[in-house]
Amino acid sequence: MAGAAPMAEQRVSRWYFGGLASSGAACCTHPLDLLKVHLQTQQEVKMRMTGMAMHVIRTDGFLALYNGLSASLCRQMTYSLTRFGIYETAKKHLSQGSQGPPPFYQKVLLGAAGGFTGGFVGTPADMVNVRMQNDMKQPLAQRRNYSHVLDGMYRVLREEGLKKLFSGATAASFRGALVTIGQLSCYDQAKQLVLATGLLSDNIFTHFLSSFIAGGCATFLCQPLDVLKTRLMNSHGEYQGIIHCAMETAKLGPLAFYKGFVPAAVRLVPQTVLTFIFLEQLRKYFGIKVTT
Repeated sequence: MAGAAPMAEQRVSRWYFGGLASSGAACCTHPLDLLKVHLQTQQEVKMRMTGMAMHVIRTDGFLALYNGLSASLCRQMTYSLTRFGIYETAKKHLSQGSQGPPPFYQKVLLGAAGGFTGGFVGTPADMVNVRMQNDMKQPLAQRRNYSHVLDGMYRVLREEGLKKLFSGATAASFRGALVTIGQLSCYDQAKQLVLATGLLSDNIFTHFLSSFIAGGCATFLCQPLDVLKTRLMNSHGEYQGIIHCAMETAKLGPLAFYKGFVPAAVRLVPQTVLTFIFLEQLRKYFGIKVTT
């Protein structure tokens, strides 16, 4: 009688790997995120991405491209840690006892739930991030001059109240759901389909290709809400809510909802690629060993 087939061993992510991977990616892509915020908050299109970058460097120096980095990292360790943790934990639970990964619709539902929750949890850090990035555009008398993310959140809480700290939470939560569907659900599905062809193995090129597809999907899905979220978080009280903000933005034309789409893609696609490359390396070397 033939012996039983040897059991294969693989590694799966720990729940916090997504937050660490996203933070590493944010350190690389933060200047692109800052330029995206500057472009989205223009009332009229005056500068493109390269022009805005040169303007920031000439006005405030090269390090100004990293304004708000502490807030960006705090956002990733709240927003991304939460969404990755929920998605990976729930996916692992659904995969137990099954013959393969969960179907795509279940991945979409998990991505939506994880992203919605993460978007809400990460709103305070995200709002401070937007304000710190956009502060240099304000007149000197109107600058908030937050020292770092904790100083920013404390001052918003003290000066404007808890409600303001969660300004834009609705848009951020729905945006989180959409971008997580685009990133996590589409990455898993793209990787599954690529591996199923048998042409590529589970290597870094497969991770790059799958994450590039996921980044494009995420940008397309979330850009309109991303514009509204940025406007709400950077407002001085001129908007009464997300619907009012959407109506005011619509007066600028339908393309206003996709203002900054190219820089958003230039930022989000590399951020997605780097996040999943870092995640796969964390999984490979530090993941939990399981047998299949």
